[in-house]
Amino acid sequence: MLSLIGKRLLQLIPTVFFVSVIIFSLQQLLPGDPALIMAGEEKDPEVIEQIRKQYRLDQPVPVQYLYWMKGVLSGDLGESMRIKVPVADLVMEKLPVTLQLATMAMIIALVIGVGLGVVSAVKQGRAIDYAVNVFGLIGISTPNFWLGIMMIFFFAVHLGWLPASGYVSPFDDFWASMKTTIMPAFVLGNSIAGVLMRHTRSAMLQAMSSDYVRTARAKGLSEKVVIIKHAMRNALTPIITLGALEFGTLLSGAVLTEQIFTIPGFGKLIVDAVFNRDYAVVQGVVLVTATTYIVLNLLADIGYILVNPRLRG
Repeated sequence: MLSLIGKRLLQLIPTVFFVSVIIFSLQQLLPGDPALIMAGEEKDPEVIEQIRKQYRLDQPVPVQYLYWMKGVLSGDLGESMRIKVPVADLVMEKLPVTLQLATMAMIIALVIGVGLGVVSAVKQGRAIDYAVNVFGLIGISTPNFWLGIMMIFFFAVHLGWLPASGYVSPFDDFWASMKTTIMPAFVLGNSIAGVLMRHTRSAMLQAMSSDYVRTARAKGLSEKVVIIKHAMRNALTPIITLGALEFGTLLSGAVLTEQIFTIPGFGKLIVDAVFNRDYAVVQGVVLVTATTYIVLNLLADIGYILVNPRLRG
């Protein structure tokens, strides 16, 4: 098990390197000149030249990459060209917000998606099976921005139960934080729940028709034990992969949802950085997001090993 994890860790190094090269290269394709934007309306040539030298924009792209990568390896993601704040500080400020929102959304998605997927597989062909499939299809098909607006109208405007927008840190007021994040978390978790439900149902049906499940039933084990201990455990393998990828998507910043509910997370940060041509912020946020995806895939591999003993050899 340790050797397998070690191999996965070694594979991360070239992967992160190539991802960093792609991120930096694609960044150069963005239209507009950040030096011109930062120079203001007057666009004084001397000021523009000074900005280019300060941020090494006058250097060849490979040289710019080496300087940037040197800073990344030392924990320095650069400085925002627009607000003069270290990118690492911006990431650390916004990451807890998005992490809280993503975690809540993932919990909602797992509870609803996996739970209904198991029920649907166990009750295959019955009315509840069709009802769950319809629910999953609705969850996948419903646009997040529409669901968000409808929830604001119903729960905030009509009933007045929840605030329409804004964000409160759980360290300042836990219950106020739950009130400000429960609607966006449900909006994000709803669509993921539909996907998880369909995959869970398919994996459970395949597991329940396997030989080891028939053997467990032949031994006289209760149906509950057969489903939870034997079928569900083996059906979790594809769900681990899907869950890790979906969680990575949530951490990358749900742009529309964060905009609708005015959540100051990664989504708003990356949108503002792109519009302002703030190269350093875009590079830093995308690099952190890509690295998160890679780490989550590693955790998914570890999850495989824990769920499936046959991979421990």
